[in-house]
Amino acid sequence: MGRKEKRALSKDGNLQTGEIRAFLGDGSKFEGTLVFDDIVRMDGHFQGSITSSDTLIAGQTAQILADIRVGTLILSGRFKGTIEARNKVELRAPAIVEGTIQTPVLVVEEGVVLNSSITMKADNSTISD
Repeated sequence: MGRKEKRALSKDGNLQTGEIRAFLGDGSKFEGTLVFDDIVRMDGHFQGSITSSDTLIAGQTAQILADIRVGTLILSGRFKGTIEARNKVELRAPAIVEGTIQTPVLVVEEGVVLNSSITMKADNSTISD
């Protein structure tokens, strides 16, 4: 215990390398405010608000009703609410997403159901008149 595990999420949603500090497992339910600084993985039900400068990974069994403000979101489950990501939002099948998304980078895998309004701010230096 106390040992940090290096894990990341593979394309199929399984962990491989990176540092996960908290885990909300399948079958669990949480309501409230979640604030974190490292990578967090969710596979259960969550309702409320989530704030982080790092990464939120929501697996295929995750069901989230929330306002999310994170650095990066990797979502494979069900989501309803607002997403504001500073770096990137990656939607992986079989994700189902309803709400609003604001992010500079959006990756949507084939098979994702996306019913959202999306705002992506362009870098002003690349826009010509």
